[in-house]
Amino acid sequence: MRETFFAIVNPAAGGGRSAKLAGPAIARLREHGLRVDVIVSSGPGHAADLAREAYAQNYRRFIAVGGDGTAHEILNGIFTHAGPRAHVSLGFLPLGTGNSFLRDFAKKDAAEAALQALLENRHRPVDLLRLTHSRGEIYAFNLLSIGFTADVATLTNRYFKPLGPLGYLLGVLVRVAQLRRRPFALRCDEEQNWDNRRCLFLTFNNSKYTGGTMLIAPNADASDGFIEFVRWGPIGRFGLLRMLPKLYDGTHIHHPLASRRAVRHIEFNLPEPVDVMIDGETASLEIRSLDSLPAAVDVYI
Repeated sequence: MRETFFAIVNPAAGGGRSAKLAGPAIARLREHGLRVDVIVSSGPGHAADLAREAYAQNYRRFIAVGGDGTAHEILNGIFTHAGPRAHVSLGFLPLGTGNSFLRDFAKKDAAEAALQALLENRHRPVDLLRLTHSRGEIYAFNLLSIGFTADVATLTNRYFKPLGPLGYLLGVLVRVAQLRRRPFALRCDEEQNWDNRRCLFLTFNNSKYTGGTMLIAPNADASDGFIEFVRWGPIGRFGLLRMLPKLYDGTHIHHPLASRRAVRHIEFNLPEPVDVMIDGETASLEIRSLDSLPAAVDVYI
């Protein structure tokens, strides 16, 4: 196993901010004695390919230089190739727009905290979520969601992503105007009956935040071995508008139509593909099951 870090830079992250700041940040790591090999990704999906190749070359320490999407690609490049037993370490130089995952651990200066964790060799095991779908598997370190939250992310990624948190808010407002409430049949752990109730959204969380500052799962713990399952029932448009601010402080889960529970396994029974938000990215998938993988990766935080 190589002790050298393999840093993958997404130069497009943060509207190009990553390309400008990655060099000085990596230089600072090297000044403190860390050995870092660096490569730059060239487009969507390339970071996954680079991580897969680096893992095959015996690298086991990685740094995601960009946003949550960069880290997501690195983890999937490794785990979809090597399987859930592939144990690696992942650090962050969070120079993207969202960086939701790190807010669980550093709410103010996430970039500095992440860099200090690398310099101090401070890391901890965290869980991953494994989504099984009709074409394979996807791994997530932040969250997965379907319904309203995935609708917002799909729209935001398509039109508003360069605007950062403001773009996410615009996506929320547009989807409120287009509000859809529908059932997603599922059952958890040892349940025998399918839950077919209509809902606004379902989120399956490893960590607390999404969209940068939205506290979607205030009870989530990325190291407890559980999926934090948050459900919000079929709230109306005006009720949702009144409740929107509460999505940012976590008090939405106290609404009579909201609920949360900690589970380990979820099975889906959906007749067609649905839009799924996965670590801030979106895809249309025929989803089948979701599992927690306890302590699957060491994260420098």
